[in-house]
This record gives sequence, C-alpha cells and structure tokens, in this order.
Amino acid sequence: MIEKISKKRKAYIVVMKTLMYISAAVTCALVVFLISYVLAKGIPNISWKLVSTKPSYLSGDIGILPDILNTLYIILATLLVVLPLGVGAAVYLTEYAKNKKVVGAIEYAAETLSGIPSIIYGLVGMLFFCQLLNMKTSLLAGAMTLVIMNLPTVMRTAQESLKTVPGSYREGAFGLGAGKWRVIRTVVLPECVDGVVTGCILSVGRILGESAALLFTAGFAHALNGVWEGLTSSGATLTVALYVYAKEQGEFEVAFAIAAILMILTLIINLLADFAGWYFKRRKINEYHYSK
Repeated sequence: MIEKISKKRKAYIVVMKTLMYISAAVTCALVVFLISYVLAKGIPNISWKLVSTKPSYLSGDIGILPDILNTLYIILATLLVVLPLGVGAAVYLTEYAKNKKVVGAIEYAAETLSGIPSIIYGLVGMLFFCQLLNMKTSLLAGAMTLVIMNLPTVMRTAQESLKTVPGSYREGAFGLGAGKWRVIRTVVLPECVDGVVTGCILSVGRILGESAALLFTAGFAHALNGVWEGLTSSGATLTVALYVYAKEQGEFEVAFAIAAILMILTLIINLLADFAGWYFKRRKINEYHYSK
C-alpha cells in the first residue's frame, strides 16, 4: 500500500514538474518572439530624421520629436505630483495612523484602484480634469489622470519598504532624543529609499505604456512646444502617436518604429529597476559589515 502511494506521489511530482517546465518554456518563447518581432520590424525604420524632426503636413514628412518631448513632459509632471503623494501616504499609514480599520480601508481602496481598467481612468479624467476643472484636453490633464493611476503603485511599494525597516532603528533614534518626524526623515526614509526608487521606476514604465487614458485627456496633437506651453496644450505621447499612425493614418512602418523605441525604453527601465534593487541591497550589506 505504501509503495502504491509512493509511486502515485512520484508520478504526480513528475507530471507537475513537466507542466511547470512547459508553462515556463511557452511564456519565455512568447516574450522572445514578441520582442524579436517588434525590434526586427521597427529598428530598420528608425532614423535620425524621424526622431529629430516634427511632422510636416505640407511635405508629408513624419517626425516624432514632439511625441518624444510630450512623453518626457508628462512623465515629469506625473512624478512631481505622485511621488510626494504616494510616499507621504505611505509614511502616514505606516508611521502615524493608529486606527487599523482606516489603514485597512485605505489599503483596500488602493488595491482596488490598481485593478481598474485604464479606459475608465480616461473617462473620469476627461469629465473631471478636462471639463469640470476646465483644463481642457492637455498634457496636464493627462498627467493628473496618470497620477491617480500610479498612486497605488508608489504608495504600496513605499509602504512595504517602510515596513522592512527594523524597529530597533526607530527605538535607537528615539532613545537619543529625536522627535517623530526627525526619526522618519533621517533614519527611516534613507533606509527605504530603494522602495521609493523602485516605485518611481515602475511608474515611469506604466506611464510610457499608457494610451487608453491619454486618448481622452491628453489629445492627439503633434505640435512642438516648450514645457509650460506643452503641458497646457493638447499633445500626443509615443503610445498615442503609435495608435494614431497605425489606426488612423495607416503608417505601419512609423508605428513599428515607435513600438521598437518603446520596447527598448521598457527594457532599459526594467534593467534600471533591477540595478537599483541590487545597488541598494549591496549598500545595505556594506553598511552592515562596516558597522560590525
């Protein structure tokens, strides 16, 4: 009887391992195929003229320089708002909040926000920022919409990083006579900067890949503007430009070029996230050995 159970157990383990390896192989194959296909179709169409000029409707030339700048503008505007809000909310929930029910409700709301489809954010952003607050269709309205979308990511990553700071650090600082805010500012936050950086990098990646919400709030314009003028006027980011050139104008070569640029930027962002995690982990290890 025991031998039969042992054989069934071994067969079960072999089957599950086989399914696991097949799943991992299919997933890796799909990722490699997608990246290879996009890069193979897009890189040959990337040129200096394409990335350094603006569209000319008289000559019919296509340039994506305004779209690149609009993407940078909306990234900067979003991060300038979402980082203080997200980190501040995380500090309050972890260090100051005493009511566990309130903390649980806020965390549940954040998790719910992170699961809402992007198109709903776009509709809400259009009604609230563009119409109610009279921002009209602009990069600033799109940035405020992206702030709401990325706030749960920044808040949760910072909160989890704050929880990893040992309580003995706080107790030691309090024992030396430091106040609550001073302890947070000089002891806690420096120890969890890796979580803040990770949340920032993940937010940039989501901003780069977002199009549905920006279609309703940021607009489709390909005009070349300065920072302030660009934020207060309509503008297409790279993802929106990809949609416009592929769906509206049928310029699939340009669309694949933009897709390749976005793919390369996404890979760079993921590498930066991994490098940031490795760097801060090594720094903590070195500081620990130095203190010994």
